[in-house]
Amino acid sequence: MRHDAELAAWIKLSLVPGLGGQSLRKLLAAFGLPQQILAAGRAALARIVSAEIAARILANLDASAVDAALEWAAVEGNAVLTLADGEYPQSLLETADPPALLYLRGRLELLARPGLAVVGSRNATPQGVSNAEHFARAFSAAGLTIVSGLALGIDAAAHRGGLDAAGSTIAVLGTGADILYPQRNRALGERIAREGLIVSEFPLGTPPHGANFPRRNRVISGLARGCLVVEAALASGSLITARLAAEQGREVFAIPGSIHSPHAKGCHALIKLGAKLVENAEDLLQELGVNAPPARPAAIDPVVPGLLAHLGYDPCDIDTLCARSGLTAAAVSAMLLQLELDGKVGSLPGGLYQRTS
Repeated sequence: MRHDAELAAWIKLSLVPGLGGQSLRKLLAAFGLPQQILAAGRAALARIVSAEIAARILANLDASAVDAALEWAAVEGNAVLTLADGEYPQSLLETADPPALLYLRGRLELLARPGLAVVGSRNATPQGVSNAEHFARAFSAAGLTIVSGLALGIDAAAHRGGLDAAGSTIAVLGTGADILYPQRNRALGERIAREGLIVSEFPLGTPPHGANFPRRNRVISGLARGCLVVEAALASGSLITARLAAEQGREVFAIPGSIHSPHAKGCHALIKLGAKLVENAEDLLQELGVNAPPARPAAIDPVVPGLLAHLGYDPCDIDTLCARSGLTAAAVSAMLLQLELDGKVGSLPGGLYQRTS
């Protein structure tokens, strides 16, 4: 990362009102690093950007915002990455509009790991939430870092599933990295800051603005090798993430649902447009060339194979399995995940499971 003077120059440029990412990249191409841009004359700057923006660049910005960002970055666990930093994620750097700065809280090493965006409706059904958490846990166990937006519904479920296994999770915010929104997900966000990674391109203190959330979606897809839409209506913002993922050359996946459910129509529309239909974790892992983790020997957990006897050969839901086995829903969910990864159980629409062997 840059030393303080260089980082201060990056931060100052990022705070110039009206200076967008495209214009900033043009300035960098013309002058070099931010310190050189700030040292240029107004006439020289005005050949690249408007005279008004050139004047703003050279204006005396309130230094308190820059100082506050530097102090925040100096706190253990926090960091600010710039386009010039070697740690800046290559996958994001190769997109059409990479953020000039990334404010980070947590495990920076997750930026270098293969990621999978898992997104969907804020007003998710209980089954959609269950699917998101279940699939995210399976993908995290296979080594994929789950990337999502900390929204209610599918996003939150995906983060929880990612945290439950080795791949962990990245939350990309539409606020400053110091503001966890929505309030209902604050505890989850704090857990992600400890065990995963919080990412934001927005200056510290940025409150939730509607326009920022669609913008952060390109970062969600840019940090990932593929994008899975779990549940979405036709007007869902998660379809924006899917479109951006396709434009960035990422694989797009969707989980189908009932033809009668408005929550499934967005996923069905994506599938009609060429998104790959996902019925189980292996469908997606094979497409991305990721190997599922080896199954644990049955002797480690003898109850797991016994669950197959309770499952039988007809489709069955988790509540019924709990009643048959006397186990908790959490225990049954964990066992079903292991059995699915072993290839002995497959998940069906509607929250049902069925033996495959």
